[in-house]
Amino acid sequence: MHVEINVKAFLENGHLDELKGILSSIPIPDLAEQVSSLEPEKRKVLFDLMSLDIGKQVFEYLPPPIQKTIIQQLDHKEAAQILNEMAPDDRTAFLEDLPGQVLKNLIRLLSEEERKVTLSLLGYPPQSVGRLMTPDYIMVKENFTIAESLKKIRDIGANSETLDAVYVTDLDGVLLDDLHVGQLLLSNPEKKISDIMDRSFLALRVEQDQEDALKTFSKYHRVALPVIDQNNVMLGIVTVDDMLHVSKEEDTEDIHKIGAVEALDEPYLQIPILKMISKRAGWLVILFLSEMLTATAMGFFEGEIAKAVVLALFVPLIISSGGNSGSQATTLIIRAMALGEVRLKDWWRVMSREIRSGFMLGVILGVIGFLRIFAWTFFTDIYGPHWLLLAVTVGCSLIGVVLWGSLTGSMLPFLLRRLGLDPATSSAPFVATLVDVTGLIIYFSVGYFFLRGTIL
Repeated sequence: MHVEINVKAFLENGHLDELKGILSSIPIPDLAEQVSSLEPEKRKVLFDLMSLDIGKQVFEYLPPPIQKTIIQQLDHKEAAQILNEMAPDDRTAFLEDLPGQVLKNLIRLLSEEERKVTLSLLGYPPQSVGRLMTPDYIMVKENFTIAESLKKIRDIGANSETLDAVYVTDLDGVLLDDLHVGQLLLSNPEKKISDIMDRSFLALRVEQDQEDALKTFSKYHRVALPVIDQNNVMLGIVTVDDMLHVSKEEDTEDIHKIGAVEALDEPYLQIPILKMISKRAGWLVILFLSEMLTATAMGFFEGEIAKAVVLALFVPLIISSGGNSGSQATTLIIRAMALGEVRLKDWWRVMSREIRSGFMLGVILGVIGFLRIFAWTFFTDIYGPHWLLLAVTVGCSLIGVVLWGSLTGSMLPFLLRRLGLDPATSSAPFVATLVDVTGLIIYFSVGYFFLRGTIL
């Protein structure tokens, strides 16, 4: 049974020697979580107590803002030890967000070998597979025997990112095959690697987008994949833990955009308040200006509203129903696109489904709206002698508005994808605002059709 150790209590009580002796018994993720909750000066004390191995592992688990704070607190020797011990892909992820001068200073702390690896990884485009890959993998030649290959695994396997696969290259480093370690263990030790190769493998391109790589991992259920350049020369591997991090970032970014917020690149409680305001203000201004069109539309139908004030009672009901249906549709399509369930060529299939579902949803709400007005006539005469026409107006308007909201919400992500933009930009609030304006036009147009000659 795991007993949680309160690191902060040890630090506050000055029991440093005792804490140093038990640090190795605390799971690294738990220790990293406690480090994140400490004040900066206590973090420095705690890192001084950690061994190099524990400190390196904890550092890799910390969010970037805290990593930056800690690396600035450590002296050059301690910082160099941690940076040199980090996995190349994790180190690259940490360094790429630093200001130029800070980045230069930290790169100088790396050993010559690690500096070459880091500069190589930093040379690839942001969000590319090259930024994620690590050069720590098992590579053998096709003329190796199984016995020689297994010996190499034993010799260098401890420093490899994963032992799941062994990669076969020629003398020029061109990838020829990837073999599961189990194939080697079950083969005759005297056989050559070429005897068990089928020269069939799956690989990622170094400049390939990380989101595309994530889809490849998901589709083929791989633990690791090799990374090659345009000449098929193997440069490194990307592992599933890197992909889990990418998945988390992509999902977070999409969720933020769907909520009409620019993606936060730091944890909510750690991002500066002014930076968070800037991330939210832009979309709020756009939505506010868009909502002004709603006021304009209301002004256009001022005469109808003056003649039949009762119509204004149902404006919130009508526009919110259209906005809600649009928000539902855009959320469903954005997620379906992210999962690869829906592609650009499927737009007509999606439209036909949304026409049917939007109409039926509109009928459901329309019937409820009609029955609501009908029921109220037993208790009040607020709707006047033409309540039946009003009820029909509200019911038919709901069908039209919900149908229109569903179509708008489902098709906008396709339009954005076709223009090369992120479909998640078609946020639910944006769709709702867009449908508000058109919903008013539909409502008053239907009202004019049914109520003309009576209350209009």
